[in-house]
Amino acid sequence: MKRYLVDTVGTILFFTTVAALSELFVAGMEPRQVLIARLIMIPVMMLTGRPYGVWRDWVFTALRPRGWLAALACDIGAFLTFQVPVYVATLAVAGAGVAEITAAVGSAIVFMVLLSRPFGLYLDVLRRWAGTSAA
Repeated sequence: MKRYLVDTVGTILFFTTVAALSELFVAGMEPRQVLIARLIMIPVMMLTGRPYGVWRDWVFTALRPRGWLAALACDIGAFLTFQVPVYVATLAVAGAGVAEITAAVGSAIVFMVLLSRPFGLYLDVLRRWAGTSAA
């Protein structure tokens, strides 16, 4: 249960902050719109926070990266292989068509690549601080 809480709360805090800043300053959304969007995403993050942590742990255990470049590649690979299908499913449930999903995922991949390693490092720090470790 502690691992679930650490991974899930960490996911919610990290991505709520990053996404809210992006929605406010890059997309130009109104604060009320940002709040609604972030509240909608909390249940998704509650469902995927710990499973992603387990997936990331498995990728790192299976590939055993040596050095920062290999760890970077592992984080990017783990993040993309987990989050892209989740994002596609979320968009499909929201009613997006194939062309819309393709466009949205294509642009989201850029942010996923940029955020994957910082999030992985953040998750590692939270886990050390909370006394949990990779499962």
